[in-house]
Amino acid sequence: MIRSIFLHEDKIKSQTGLAPLPGHGGFLWIDVGQTQPGDLDLLREHYNVDPQLQHSSVHEDEEYVSLFAEIVAMNEHREPEFHKVTFVLGDRLLVTLHDTPEFTPLSRALQRLARKSGLATDAKSLLRMILAGVNDGTSQVIEGIAEELEQTADTIAKLSSDTGTSGRELGVSDLTETLLDLNDSEELISRCLESQLGLARVVRYLNGEVDGRKEPDLQALVKELIADVNGVKEHAMFEHDKVRYLQNSVVGLLNIQQNQIVKVFTIITAVFLPPTLVATFYGMNFSVMPELTWKHGFTMSIVLTLFAALLPLVYIKRKGWLR
Repeated sequence: MIRSIFLHEDKIKSQTGLAPLPGHGGFLWIDVGQTQPGDLDLLREHYNVDPQLQHSSVHEDEEYVSLFAEIVAMNEHREPEFHKVTFVLGDRLLVTLHDTPEFTPLSRALQRLARKSGLATDAKSLLRMILAGVNDGTSQVIEGIAEELEQTADTIAKLSSDTGTSGRELGVSDLTETLLDLNDSEELISRCLESQLGLARVVRYLNGEVDGRKEPDLQALVKELIADVNGVKEHAMFEHDKVRYLQNSVVGLLNIQQNQIVKVFTIITAVFLPPTLVATFYGMNFSVMPELTWKHGFTMSIVLTLFAALLPLVYIKRKGWLR
């Protein structure tokens, strides 16, 4: 779907289809959702725009600079989604192409522009406003991840105490589930970092298109946006380090838990091995077994078996292996 947004009599107008380029001053924003081959033909015919990027995320010609980025954004259900977006920037024209009917940051930028039309006076200031909204959306995604990591850290603290909500000891399955959740968080934060790197590249090229002498105010805003993008990127890197730390903690707990299980079975084997040996002796068919004729032979055999079981248990306890 092609939608044209432009400034008319100090008010933002939106219409389906293509609109003519404005004269000197003003801007035309063409938003294309779920791009079809016919849409690209229309863009070439009316505006001489060729947004197809071949083996590169940046393409420049005499009229336009085309920038591609994979951007993360919160959808209407407060869930992170990744979108492939192409920005085509000219003097009076801005074209945005994305792979979904609705790209949340663009819709919010349009709503904000409708409230305050003075925020964008040309294509470059419009793109700056859109990229600022994209950066804010990425920040919201990372903040959501940070909240989930705090909850995961509390879960790991409970795991380290080896006590579950039902009073039972937490086992390997509980640790494995937490580790899988952390793996999902790491993948998400890694993709957010890639998204932020792509966004930083787009902002850097926008800064190169701004004339510092003729547009000092806009250049100051773009430089402020660069700092904001870097700040969000640093936050994402911090959360990524936190994920790695929590992963190492869970892996350490998992190893301890597995070693504890192996230790328990080893102790059980050590305790029952001597009584088994005694029982094996009495299972042999010897012709002469004097203790069978003793009055307390059975009792002594029981005592001998218990002593053979207690002796390794006492040794293990004195060594501190039961802790």
